Amino acid sequence: MRTGLTTERFHVLMSADAVGGVWSYAIDLAAGLAEAGVGVTLAVLGPDPSEMQAAQAEAAGCRLVRTGHALDWTATEPGAVTAAGAALARLARAVGADIVHLHSPAFAADGGFDVPVVGVCHSCVATWWAALETGPLPPDLAWRADLVGRGCRATAALLAPSAAFAAATARAYGLPRPPSVVRNGRRPLADADATEAEAAGFVFTAGRLWDRGKNLAGLDRVAARITLPVSAAGPIAGPNGARIALTHLDLPGQLDEAGIAAELARRPIFVSLARYEPFGLAILEAAQAGCALVLSDLPTFRELWEGAALFVDADDADTIARILESLAADTRRRAALGEAARERAGRYTAAATTAGVLRIFEALLAQPVARASLKGAAA
Repeated sequence: MRTGLTTERFHVLMSADAVGGVWSYAIDLAAGLAEAGVGVTLAVLGPDPSEMQAAQAEAAGCRLVRTGHALDWTATEPGAVTAAGAALARLARAVGADIVHLHSPAFAADGGFDVPVVGVCHSCVATWWAALETGPLPPDLAWRADLVGRGCRATAALLAPSAAFAAATARAYGLPRPPSVVRNGRRPLADADATEAEAAGFVFTAGRLWDRGKNLAGLDRVAARITLPVSAAGPIAGPNGARIALTHLDLPGQLDEAGIAAELARRPIFVSLARYEPFGLAILEAAQAGCALVLSDLPTFRELWEGAALFVDADDADTIARILESLAADTRRRAALGEAARERAGRYTAAATTAGVLRIFEALLAQPVARASLKGAAA
């Protein structure tokens, strides 16, 4: 018997982690689904959410479950990931879920789910390795990639946040077709007056600084070449043991949403020199705030921000430094870039993401087997 409200259209078990952008994605999507009359149980793997994050889940209208199971990318052996997948399958049955929405396909590798499973390809070790390294995956990453590949084939549907990343995922795992593209969206962190703080004199970035894919080492080299302060918000150590030493960046630490919003409201130049980025929620947040964007020339960034950002070679620190100094001195150009970014960000809303995911859910639930399961759960 269904455990949620009798007025629910259907119920979704959604997995999430509380470490990075997946949390923001999950909360915004859960809130959108709740507004659409869909019940959501949010199952957190890895580190427990903070009190603030727990409050966000409550405000989003979903039930929060702390599973105590490992994330796929921090697990030390395959059994920990398959055990987490089995626990999610049991939880789906316990809450009467009609559909399961996994933040990594790896958790579907061994199957065991009684209802349709949607896997979201937010990122993965195989595509990360392909973007940063050459040669075969090392053993510690190979088994993780194997689980993701098996999970991709076990799901009823796969989603990716950009066409570029969907294509990279299909190449990495030899999929017969790429995942469906449902671009990430974000509710604005704060309402901001586009005329405020047009003369901000600093550069800003945010994210998982410890992740080599974010290339904070490259931004550190740029910071050594310019007079502008360069601030990088986020952790320098990750739950997987990765750590980075940064010499020339200002490091305010990990800021909450209010802290990020306060920084972005000052209209810094937002920079990402990432070498790997499936989407980039921090960039979207900066664009929503009207910040000028300077981005590495990645296929994903071109797809999302062509015509609304400046693109640079992430290895050319001298040229990037000159661009940033010039942009800081040119109020008019910076404001025009900020407005272009804000306008483009209007395409990538939480409402648009919810609508795209709902279309996938509804198509799966309209299939005969799913309809029978849904009818039985409602009885």
